[in-house]
Amino acid sequence: MLALRAIFGKAAALAVAVVVASPAAAPAIAQDESGFQAYLQTLARQALAEGVSRRTVDLVIPTLTYNARVVELDRQQPETRPNAPISNFEPYRVKHVDAARIGQGRAAYQRVRSRLERIERETGVPESIMVAIWGHETAYGKVMGGFDLPRALASLAYEGRRRALFAGEFIATLKMVDRGVPRQKLVGSWAGAFGGPQFLPSVYLRLAVDGDGDGLADIWTSEPDTLASIANYFVNAGWRKGQPWGVAVRVPEGFNRAAVVGRTVAPRCPRVFERHSRWKSIAEWRALGLTMQGRGWPADSVQATLLEPDGPGRTAYLLTGNYRVILDYNCSNFYALSVGLLADEVER
Repeated sequence: MLALRAIFGKAAALAVAVVVASPAAAPAIAQDESGFQAYLQTLARQALAEGVSRRTVDLVIPTLTYNARVVELDRQQPETRPNAPISNFEPYRVKHVDAARIGQGRAAYQRVRSRLERIERETGVPESIMVAIWGHETAYGKVMGGFDLPRALASLAYEGRRRALFAGEFIATLKMVDRGVPRQKLVGSWAGAFGGPQFLPSVYLRLAVDGDGDGLADIWTSEPDTLASIANYFVNAGWRKGQPWGVAVRVPEGFNRAAVVGRTVAPRCPRVFERHSRWKSIAEWRALGLTMQGRGWPADSVQATLLEPDGPGRTAYLLTGNYRVILDYNCSNFYALSVGLLADEVER
């Protein structure tokens, strides 16, 4: 789910079960709902102050009730432990770049090829990359979530741990209604991501586009809108036309890894970027003895970093600036590598 990866914490939500089981605890449920309804008025005032129409506020706010389930799911998310050991990539690759996902991706690729060709021509984002993102996020549109977005986001905002985030996303859903998105389409994951690309509402407002010309950026049911919106996200994040995401390579025995250690501390996702070497041109990497696995080398002038996700002696990757664009979509080396590898298989 786009933009959700590093947001969530972990806790137990046993109180919900206790409340349901015990009549004596019933006032706690009533208090939750009462407090939630009062908080909705705060959200309504914030929305109106940000330019949401009174019509939309009156259409959505009265329909909402507190959803304890989304709060429970939020609290069950595993915490990120800064010093936890990093597992090998290969088991993840086997699970996420598997025969089923490749086969379904190739079928989707052929089914929407005419649309994809036009989008790639206009944006420079490869058709296979669009399809790979779509496949990873929602299994090519099959798994998009069934939670009412305004209700889920308002409940998460009311819970309070990330109130500014979820209140902002809730107000963004109201702005979507003002923009013409039907209320009944506001359905997605429990944490607020939705549609084929799994955009958050604020991302939808900035980057979703109408790919089929019907006047609405319908990333729920329109494949052209979904794919064009993914491509637009990548363009906005700085995708370089004609440059691969990366290539698989072999690193020679005796390679001096200390000489290529990266020195920059990334402000975002430091554990992801600290695994990357310093930047060198493809010509420089070739001169250091790296050899290709699979397809040919990018141009000698292309800049790339080295990543060895499973350690020395296993498949390594030279990663270009376009790999960083995939990381912008989801800041995980395993995710970005599997998107790139799936894209390669889809177009093979």
